[in-house]
Amino acid sequence: MAPELQEENYTTGPAEPPRKTRVTVVGSGNWGSVAAKLIASNTLRLSSFHDEVRMWVFEETLPSGEKLTDAINRNNENVKYLPGIKLGKNVVADPDLENAVNGANMLVFVTPHQFMEGICRRLVGKVKADVEAISLIKGMEVKMEGPCMISTLISDQLGINCCVLMGANIANEIAVEKFSEATVGYREKKEIAQKWVQLFSTSYFIVTPVQDVEGVELCGTLKNVVAIAAGFVDGLEMGNNTKAAIMRIGLREMKAFSKMLFSSVKDTTFFESCGVADLITTCLGGRNRKVAEAFARSEGKRSFDELEAEMLQGQKLQGVSTAKEVYEVLSHRGWLDFFPLFATVHEICIGTLPPTAIVEHSERTPKM
Repeated sequence: MAPELQEENYTTGPAEPPRKTRVTVVGSGNWGSVAAKLIASNTLRLSSFHDEVRMWVFEETLPSGEKLTDAINRNNENVKYLPGIKLGKNVVADPDLENAVNGANMLVFVTPHQFMEGICRRLVGKVKADVEAISLIKGMEVKMEGPCMISTLISDQLGINCCVLMGANIANEIAVEKFSEATVGYREKKEIAQKWVQLFSTSYFIVTPVQDVEGVELCGTLKNVVAIAAGFVDGLEMGNNTKAAIMRIGLREMKAFSKMLFSSVKDTTFFESCGVADLITTCLGGRNRKVAEAFARSEGKRSFDELEAEMLQGQKLQGVSTAKEVYEVLSHRGWLDFFPLFATVHEICIGTLPPTAIVEHSERTPKM
């Protein structure tokens, strides 16, 4: 073999640089905007990620006449749902859902759970099978065949793997960089969970992976029902002892319901940030507690829809709709007697029982 040919055989061209991971946040409410802020600070810092973070915004017109997306991109701030907080100059608001997810390798879903089925329908065929997703959404869909977790809905509709992130995460506190924790629930691929941990973690936001998607997600979902109960207690001025009792009973029902639905749920998950910590913070300071308190003060004379519109500036309650969905599952499966707190919360929400019934439920000892 000629020397020059031999030399040519061993010569290789320049290696192509690895493709950078693109991230899109699907949702732009209070928590969605905070998630974008966390992620954007890390994509700038980590060389494996593309700097730009797209954020899909359900377009609205502000009182000034300006489009919300234009205001976000001009001010680098979600002036409606997270005023006063800079998101990072690499966050780009996009009102076009399909365009926002185009080319993304990692999708972060953070919208009210009742909108997710419609969003998934719009994305069918628009997302590649190797895309990784994570859901920050509290809630579930109840269908004829039974309850469907939002992570399962995303996986089934879009054909992609979906982790979850839940925790003691009141968005406004994280926005101003107060110390907080969260839990990533994953199924099999720990390396994917670690990538999500890397994407969300900051010096003030500590994220821990747990191999228990259903347990982590159900904690995030069910704690809103307990927070409604805690709000009733506050509105009726029943005191801290009563509230602590309601929280303990609520945690017991959260654990029992989760394990009855999914035998794979781990006891230890309830001691992670997504479990007892999230329950505590939501019962002390969340929007579900706040609106339920106002409902109880009105003695149930003002509807949750009316109070939500008045008190939350466009944000959505999750606890009332989740209580209804849980009640449907309990009723369908003949489990109502096992979950007196969950059943009572729904019955108060729809006006069948007065708010004072929140403590009377304890007379109905669960049959377990």
